[in-house]
Amino acid sequence: MTTAAPATRSHPQTAPTSGRISRRAAFWTLAGILFAFMCAAAAPSPLYVVYQARWHFSATTLTVVFALYALALLIALMVVGALSDHVGRRPVLIAALAAEAVAMALFVVADGVPWLLAARAAQGLATGAATGAISAGVMDLQSGRRPGLATLVNSAGPGIGLGAGALGSGLLVEYAPAPRTLVFVILGVLFLIGIAAVAVMPETARPHPGALASLRPRVGVPSGTRGRFLAVVPTLVATWAVAGLYLSLGPSLAAGILGVRSHLIGGLVVFALMIATAAASIVLGGRRSPVLMAGGSPTLALGLGVTLIALHAGSVPLFFVGTVIAGIGFGSAFLGAFGILATLAEPSRRAELFATVYTVNYLAFSLPAVAAGMAVSPIGLSRTADIYAIAVIVIALASALGAIMTRKTDKTS
Repeated sequence: MTTAAPATRSHPQTAPTSGRISRRAAFWTLAGILFAFMCAAAAPSPLYVVYQARWHFSATTLTVVFALYALALLIALMVVGALSDHVGRRPVLIAALAAEAVAMALFVVADGVPWLLAARAAQGLATGAATGAISAGVMDLQSGRRPGLATLVNSAGPGIGLGAGALGSGLLVEYAPAPRTLVFVILGVLFLIGIAAVAVMPETARPHPGALASLRPRVGVPSGTRGRFLAVVPTLVATWAVAGLYLSLGPSLAAGILGVRSHLIGGLVVFALMIATAAASIVLGGRRSPVLMAGGSPTLALGLGVTLIALHAGSVPLFFVGTVIAGIGFGSAFLGAFGILATLAEPSRRAELFATVYTVNYLAFSLPAVAAGMAVSPIGLSRTADIYAIAVIVIALASALGAIMTRKTDKTS
């Protein structure tokens, strides 16, 4: 039976050179960089309503801005997602961090929708380039004394980062000077520091031929594991579609349907979902992965149902209760899915596998959100939220079936 904490030890493929930081320090450095990338991904969310009021664009344009990030991220994943398997983790990460710092600078100088589109595109390319290398590097550096820690970081880290980014941005927008730029100045400095930190990390991937060939757009799952991969796809789609709903339209739902005008509350909406997600991942770490999927998916569906009731009742407290329940389901289900996926590839193909996983994640993250944004004008925000949530509830319940299939596969393998 597969567990969410695979008891495998990753060994470095090249020895640390003189002057490099320890493997433990490198592990937590990568965890911190993942956190920073996710903070940056969520930072614009509380600002969308500010941009919309200032530059007078529609809900459709808002979700296009949101989705352009995910589209650029997907392109980067498919083109350079496996590159760190061939040239090493460090060169890919340094280039990605530099590109992310440029994206933060574009946000700072943005004075209209074209600049916002450019910033989100650059940010998506940078995050996509970094994602496979970070996930694989964390697995490479995992200590045998704490098996499963890498899986926990990879599954809980994005939620913590997205939640902290949304809340921090909301606080700065509501209370700090230069509300449209300060958060991006702070993040830009962090990414420049990250470049220096990666430069002194040990390299964990032995360079080998095939770097140019790896740039051919592709996604890949190791042969013999496709059945297990497909069994968890509904879980990936359900969880990340919920994230897309909250990060693109969450603040708009709070303002447009619940009548909450505070930018801080807009950030708290995303924060509540993501911190509940991360908390569930931490508390439930070590449980069997199919069990986590089977329990988390119905919990996600329940949370969305409560959220819909809250929107129709105009209840802000109930809205947050539903959001937290959905987050708990998100964290449990995604941790289970990631625990299964983490065992499917050998070290030399880890970045390629994780690039494939995140390709599925970000398609689910972006495409439904764009469709929702396009639907807002003709059918209204409330009805759009109803249709979106009901569709995700159906997928979440289907993912429980995927968990049952995975358990059966485990018992017969």
